[in-house]
Amino acid sequence: MSNIKIICQNKRARHEYFIEDSIECGLMLRGPEVKSLRDGKANLTDSYASVERNEVWLNNFHINPYSPAQQYNLNPTRQRKLLLNRREINKLIGRAQEKGYTLVPLKVYFKNGIAKVELSIAKAKKLHDKRASIKKREANREIEKAMKKGRGQDN
Repeated sequence: MSNIKIICQNKRARHEYFIEDSIECGLMLRGPEVKSLRDGKANLTDSYASVERNEVWLNNFHINPYSPAQQYNLNPTRQRKLLLNRREINKLIGRAQEKGYTLVPLKVYFKNGIAKVELSIAKAKKLHDKRASIKKREANREIEKAMKKGRGQDN
């Protein structure tokens, strides 16, 4: 079994985008960044991925500086390279260039001691789509609440 420890998730992404497909990729980090990430001091909000020079880069991913290693700390929101093989990169390039699609990271986690990013190919939701998602979520909550109430009376 693989040992997975989730560090941070981009919860807004599922509200803002339709998730079409996702892919697991490695994350290239420097020493103090790994320590800070293990402490859970990271934020995926407003981050996105881009393809430049046939490489995939993670932008605006904020990792807080690791305080015991002050002299080695880097810019907290610097570009970080995502590690993928050529076939996966070509697939991402093709899908990301389609109109309306973007590359959005969903979560960052450690899998068997290695930092990984779940990167998704996503399409932005329109306002009416967001409203429909909220309505559906609230309806499901009401159904769950009614079912719990019904179960409680039977016991």
